[in-house]
Amino acid sequence: MNASVLRSACGGLRTHSLRPGGRVGGWPRRCPPPGQRFANGRCVARTWSSAGGGGADSLPAANFRKQPHARHKWDHDRSAREVVQSTKEKVAALQRKNPTVQPLLAIVQAGEDDELLEASKEITGKIELNVTQICLSEECTEDEIVEEVLRLNEDCRVHGIYLHLPPAFLTSRVLNALKPEKDVEGVTDVNVGSLVRGDSSKGFVPPTASAILDLLEKHDAHFEGKTVLVVGEGPLGLVLLALMERNGMVALKSTWSSRSHLQRQMMQADVVVLTGAEGISVPRSWFRPGAAVIRCAPTIVTDDRHSLDMTSTSDMGHLIAAYRARNIVHSYSRWLQEQQYQPWRLRNLKLQPLTPVPSDIEISRAQAPKPVVQLAEEIGLLSEELEPYGRSKGKVKLSLLERLHTQPNGKYVLVAGITPTPLGEGKSTVTIGLVQALSAHLKLNSFGCLRQPSQGPTFGVKGGAAGGGYAQVIPMEEFNLHLTGDIHAITAANNLVAAAIDARMLHEATQSDKALFNRLVPTLNGVRRFSPIQISRLRRLGIDKTDPAALTPQEVSSFVRLDLDPSKITWQRVVDTNDRFLRKITVGQASTEKGQIRETGFDIAVASEIMAILALTDSLADMRNRLARMVVGTSRSGRPVTAEDLGVSGALAVLMKDAIKPTLMQTLEGTPVFVHAGPFANIAHGNSSVLADKLALKLVGRDGFVVTEAGFGADIGMEKFFNIKCRASGLRPSVVVLVATVRALKMHGGGPNVSAGAPLPKEYIDENLSLVTGGCYSNLRKQIQIAHLFGVPVVVALNVFKTDTEAEVDLVCRLAKECGASDAVPCHHWAKGGQGCVALAKAVDRAARAPSNFQFLYDAEVGQDAHRGEDPNDCPESVRG
Repeated sequence: MNASVLRSACGGLRTHSLRPGGRVGGWPRRCPPPGQRFANGRCVARTWSSAGGGGADSLPAANFRKQPHARHKWDHDRSAREVVQSTKEKVAALQRKNPTVQPLLAIVQAGEDDELLEASKEITGKIELNVTQICLSEECTEDEIVEEVLRLNEDCRVHGIYLHLPPAFLTSRVLNALKPEKDVEGVTDVNVGSLVRGDSSKGFVPPTASAILDLLEKHDAHFEGKTVLVVGEGPLGLVLLALMERNGMVALKSTWSSRSHLQRQMMQADVVVLTGAEGISVPRSWFRPGAAVIRCAPTIVTDDRHSLDMTSTSDMGHLIAAYRARNIVHSYSRWLQEQQYQPWRLRNLKLQPLTPVPSDIEISRAQAPKPVVQLAEEIGLLSEELEPYGRSKGKVKLSLLERLHTQPNGKYVLVAGITPTPLGEGKSTVTIGLVQALSAHLKLNSFGCLRQPSQGPTFGVKGGAAGGGYAQVIPMEEFNLHLTGDIHAITAANNLVAAAIDARMLHEATQSDKALFNRLVPTLNGVRRFSPIQISRLRRLGIDKTDPAALTPQEVSSFVRLDLDPSKITWQRVVDTNDRFLRKITVGQASTEKGQIRETGFDIAVASEIMAILALTDSLADMRNRLARMVVGTSRSGRPVTAEDLGVSGALAVLMKDAIKPTLMQTLEGTPVFVHAGPFANIAHGNSSVLADKLALKLVGRDGFVVTEAGFGADIGMEKFFNIKCRASGLRPSVVVLVATVRALKMHGGGPNVSAGAPLPKEYIDENLSLVTGGCYSNLRKQIQIAHLFGVPVVVALNVFKTDTEAEVDLVCRLAKECGASDAVPCHHWAKGGQGCVALAKAVDRAARAPSNFQFLYDAEVGQDAHRGEDPNDCPESVRG
């Protein structure tokens, strides 16, 4: 079929012109029943549960008319019972595996239709389907119908949508608003076009078409090779033609307008299907004697000179409903399959590395990233699990963890570095080069998990953190700047706490206990109640009361006064800019602040405790609890004051509700990357988020790899990864990739100091094996030993620069293995992309196959006792382990 015919086929739906928002009418009956009112143009008439449905054999006889001289009986009842029974068995099998979810059909009507209600009740009750009927007003607009359809499209509980509307309502816009995967009537252009093309793998055969083919097959088992004439326009006729041809029939098509040829064609046909006409009279003498006639429209057949086998869609009501139910179950089955882990279908982007290597921004802009929606589909995300932020990035919902909770985790790889120098060792580029090599070149599923960079370093000497050369996350401008606004959300939340601190101190200094109590617990509609946060504060104070009127004056004073000591406030404001003049400031100098002047300051935004919480949390509820426990200062009596005491923990959680979702991006070679959280390693734990790692470990599958990065050197970032992040997440690493450079090893081996941006001394440009040897033994060996203490194998990745000599590279690799590394590999990802990291990827794969003996070096409870100044030896034996 050529393209023009296919477009005609897809556009052949019976549609009516209707302007957006225009009214449609023409209903022959009143709807809804007297007294029923509609809210906002619609009402949900009722929902039926499948509970209590009868068996398939109790299906009442279909009310079809037998023609007085018919030679064959159209056995609608038997066909309907067979479809009901087979569909019921399939539902039972699916429910045994998935008992918590039932298939649901949504019927959208403009008014009541008791016949549809009764027929649907009978069929769905027997097959154990649930049905919800949305009854729209007779005066509803096209916009209201489309709005309802779009709402049902996004409701994951709905597996099929049936638009039982008058023809005037079924505009092209309305029909094609349906998601094809929920179009159980098969009326969208996508479904019709797929069926006409011969692809029924994802679409649905219209129930009426299925019923017609079923009856024809049972009517005469030898229909193959016989002639079938389909008369009329519209999608049903097109679908029937395609299906009948594939069933071996000779399918012909005619229209009501070509009546001069219609009589001759009818006389030659063994089967005639009449569609798409209303009120047209067809003489019985036009039909071949004994021909089977199926009327899909109220066509009038006159004269009685020939005997015909005739039936109509009104006679096939239960059979059509049964096939509609079967389509719903097909949709439900497909939906269940989509919920399972899906193999990746990753399409990599090709790199064409240039020599000399262009600037990072030139490389980034020369590569067009895939749409993030496409990337998400390739790695097995469902459409409802992605929230696109523009074309090239998007947030991933945490519901993915619940969907794939039974999926085994992949292998967990940490990239760390030797003690850093001012020049940087390239941990981010190694991380990106490694995942590019694993996915694009070794065809192993892999995910990179990186920290979001602060704008402070980005606009400073260090620069961005998207990698570099041909190992980058793209688009690098979006990665390095606002991304999806997580750092801005942290800034807003942090500064809300700071504002609440100063406001509370002002009010406590200028108001009585009674005035404070009235502000904190106001009377609304004559009733005064504590909020849940306030009840929580009362509990912490040891006050077990819930009635505000029951508090004593002393209890009121304890409740309303935090009594913060201005000299012991530990919470500062933040801004994501290197603005050194805000490090120490004075606030409260306006006359309206009534002399509440104090010294405070600004930190950089990613230094906020909220950033560290974001990186360690594993759910929205967990984040809310962690935010509530943040200590912002100390009272004059020495009691710690928390965000929960300030009453802002709920507001903080609301500000952070989107920031908790990791951001999906991609590398230059089209492999997936999560960017989420960015705490510094010198003041926090210096790792990307637990949630990003958990999501990625589910997505890559059992044999895949998640590569994450620890900030600063291995003696800070790696140890905090083990001691803090792994303890909080419950995850266990498979391999450590330890990044080193020849020039950094030379510095650790006794070379002169260097400054970023200044010319390098000759020791770092010329070959110097003694300095390299000294660095390997003084620093590289120690970092390998630290990883081995935790029981994790180490692969050394030597990030090669153009000034490195072959002898220096070989020496580092040899000494690294002598120091205990499983392998040591030179990496050229900066100049070659993933291809330059293939050797490293293979070494990591080999190391990850070995058994992991990860262990913590101390018991967390013992560590807390030591922090409190207690003797660990006084702990119970069970605590000491």
